[in-house]
Amino acid sequence: MEGLVLPILVGIIGVVIGFIIAKMLEKTKANKLLTETNKEARNIIKEAKVEADAIKKDKILQAKEKFIELKADHEKVILSREKKMSDVEKRIRDKESRVSSELDKNKKLTQSLEKKTGDLDYKLEFLEKRESEIEKLHKRHVDMLEQISGFSATEAKTELVATLKDEAKSDAMSFIQDTVEEAKMTAQQEARKVVLNTIQRVGVEQAIENCVSVFNLESDDVKGRIIGREGRNIRALEAATGVEIIVDDTPEAIILSCFDPVRREIARLSMHKLVTDGRIHPARIEEIVRKTEKQISQEIIEVGKRTVIDLGIHGLHPELIKTVGRMKYRSSYGQNLLQHSREVANLCGIMAAEMGLNAKAAKRAGLLHDIGKVPETESELPHALLGMQWAEKYGEKPDVCNAIGAHHDEIEMKNLIAPIVQVCDAISGARPGARRQVLDSYIQRLKDLEDIAFGFNGVQKAYAIQAGRELRVMVESTKVNDEKAAELSFNISQKIQNDMTYPGQVKVTVIRETRAVNVAK
Repeated sequence: MEGLVLPILVGIIGVVIGFIIAKMLEKTKANKLLTETNKEARNIIKEAKVEADAIKKDKILQAKEKFIELKADHEKVILSREKKMSDVEKRIRDKESRVSSELDKNKKLTQSLEKKTGDLDYKLEFLEKRESEIEKLHKRHVDMLEQISGFSATEAKTELVATLKDEAKSDAMSFIQDTVEEAKMTAQQEARKVVLNTIQRVGVEQAIENCVSVFNLESDDVKGRIIGREGRNIRALEAATGVEIIVDDTPEAIILSCFDPVRREIARLSMHKLVTDGRIHPARIEEIVRKTEKQISQEIIEVGKRTVIDLGIHGLHPELIKTVGRMKYRSSYGQNLLQHSREVANLCGIMAAEMGLNAKAAKRAGLLHDIGKVPETESELPHALLGMQWAEKYGEKPDVCNAIGAHHDEIEMKNLIAPIVQVCDAISGARPGARRQVLDSYIQRLKDLEDIAFGFNGVQKAYAIQAGRELRVMVESTKVNDEKAAELSFNISQKIQNDMTYPGQVKVTVIRETRAVNVAK
């Protein structure tokens, strides 16, 4: 037991001594580390002081520079204020000098006006004295004239005024007559100039419309297929289109006859489609005709739209556009109605512009003036009145409606566009080759013109010339004097206008001459 205690004690003592030595070594190391840390802290503090001194110097320099800049700016502001004050003082001094000079001028003007006022007062007194003297002299002269003439002043004045009135009336009548004659001559010249300029600026091609169309075939073999067994195909085609189809010995051609150009065009296009397709039988014919009718209806609308766009007319009702398109398939005396209406519209626009009127309204009325010729249903009204009703129904302006209704004198003209439309309609219809006349009706019209002239007393001879556009009447000088000749010309023109139907105008010329014949032997 004792042998074990001793080693234990020695071990414990060794451990204590080792602990003590470790603590001492640790303390020594800590002191050394503390010393190094203090040394490093002193170095950091020293560097911080050096850096702080540098920053302090830099800030001081910056503050001095800022102070110098502020001082310079302050000095500039002070200089600017001083300059403004000096300018204000200078303006005040100038103003004071101007005011003083103006005061001096006003003073001088006042003195001058006072002087002139005195002079005027003196002159007025002198004039009043002179006026009284002149009145006395005038009264003395009037008394002398009354004694010499035997008239009082009032009677003489009345006589003079009456004489001057008569002379003034005579001069005025002469002046009015000269002015009216000059105005008539000028108006005729200007009217001719406007009409000629308008005609020269519009040129169109003329083509006479026929009542038949020729459908060309590649060979005569197709004729049999078109006729069909026992003629059923051609009968079905005629029944569906309302067109008479003539198949004769004309080589490679079939004639389509109808007064309605729309139905004739439907028949032509339908036949073209049937021949191209090759299937020709009654059911196919009815189907093709229905499709063609729809195609033509659409084409009519497109034609109307293109026409109004080409003429620059806007805001036209769709029904009126459709009516304009239908004009393509109508004719008047052989003249295509759409071409005629386009020409009249252009003529109206040009003539209205030459006269300083509304060219757009005139062109609109010119295009629509014959819409009454293409009614969808028959009507007993004249085409001018029917067209006017349609225009009123679809919202056209009153001046356009009046021009449409009055272009054949069915109603009274109420604006200047109406006579322009009437004149342009006559110009378009009177162009050579524009309209076709049947020979018999043409000869009959010439004869009717001459018969109307022979129906008046005093007519010796009558000749219808220039294709019936002029009637020359020769009268007996013993029965008809100059005044009656003018009256006869008017009466014949009115009777022609009321009793006959004709395109364009008819000029009536009455010729009266006196012949004195003697024979020298």
